[in-house]
Formats: sequence, C-alpha cells, structure tokens
Amino acid sequence: MRYTKEHEWVRLDGDVATVGISKHAADALGDVVFVETPEVGKTVKAGDSFAVVESVKAASDVYAPVAGEVVEANAVLASAPETVNADPQGDGWFARIKVADASALDALMDQAAYDQYLTTL
Repeated sequence: MRYTKEHEWVRLDGDVATVGISKHAADALGDVVFVETPEVGKTVKAGDSFAVVESVKAASDVYAPVAGEVVEANAVLASAPETVNADPQGDGWFARIKVADASALDALMDQAAYDQYLTTL
C-alpha cells in the first residue's frame, strides 16, 4: 500500500489500483455521511479530484493518486457511507483505476514514510 500527502491510499493488484482514504483522514473527517464516487470509464490524471467525501465536519475532495481509467466504483458507499469510517483501508475503498503507469506508485509513500509524515502534521 502507498500513500499521498493528501491522505489517499492506493493498493496495486496487477494493473488495477484500488484507491481510498487513509484511517488518519477518515478519523479526522469524523462521521462520513455521503460519498460521491467517480463514474466508471472516467479518465483521471494523478492529482485530479475524482471523488467527494462529506462528513458531519466538512466536505473534501479525494484526489487520484495515479493516472488511469476508473474501472469500478464502490457502489456500497452510496447507501452505506459509514463504511469509510468502519474500514477506510479495506471495504471503504472509493474506486479501482486501471493504471496508466504502475511506476508512478514509486513516487508515493510506503507505510513507514507515511507514518513518519503524520508525525509532522
């Protein structure tokens, strides 16, 4: 699993990356009440806003950590947005992206680097 400074995580399986927000981000947001996932077929660039998460505290954009095409959106989140709080780095994923360039993940933080980054916030 790799992380961005905006608190997205990405896990690569073959050429498809599953993307969500970190436990840190989910905890900071508080109770998630709405999630807007991206449309299947949408092409995204790394850094593009591609989803929205709303909580009792705030609405936040979710940014694509890698470039590619959205091949699946997590339909469960429409009716059960609280899944993001319950399991942010598991069942609370937002989308799956067919990655244009898997080497782009090398630029993202691994778990140790992300944990270190969190100590600076």
